[in-house]
Amino acid sequence: MIYAENILICIAVPLAISVIFVRGNARRFVLAFLAGMSVCLIAAYISGFAGMTGGMEENDTAIFISPIIEEILKFLPLLFYLVLFVPESENIFLMAAGLGAGFATFENCCHILSTGAGSLPYILIRGLAVGVMHIVSIMMLAMGLSLVRRFKAFSVAGIAGALTLSMTFHALYNLLVSEKGISSYIGYILPVLTAVLLYIPYRRFRSSD
Repeated sequence: MIYAENILICIAVPLAISVIFVRGNARRFVLAFLAGMSVCLIAAYISGFAGMTGGMEENDTAIFISPIIEEILKFLPLLFYLVLFVPESENIFLMAAGLGAGFATFENCCHILSTGAGSLPYILIRGLAVGVMHIVSIMMLAMGLSLVRRFKAFSVAGIAGALTLSMTFHALYNLLVSEKGISSYIGYILPVLTAVLLYIPYRRFRSSD
């Protein structure tokens, strides 16, 4: 058993102190990183409770429940930032990357502490697959939100479409890695491959701002 709250405090306190000494994009990223870690902890509580009350096994919870809860909770700070400050697309992507990195880092820390870090291949999979997946899913969401805003379609339908895309990607990854064999290998490769492909539209967004 690990105490996730204690781990969060241990990582978050130095980062929170560093906010005092940085400005601009560095401060935004650190704050987003802190928000991502906090969201990860909250999502774990809600997903665990939902799975337990629904009588679902761990695999089923990871496929059907966790992607919805985690992507919604990652989305809420991003939406708050988007509505309150009306930032440029570049800053939206910065906040999204911070949220995704914070979420992935905290989840990986807790998982490694609970299962051990003796296997280097396993650690590489956690970093390159699970860690990248959380960043890719929220970057998809950020690009979708930027797109609907650019075409003046910032509505419930547009937001729901962008959110559904990130949920679907997350659920697809969890489904692929839930069984050993070729499907799991495809799942491990999927986040890194998608990150490379996403870099092309990301560069276009940056150049068009």
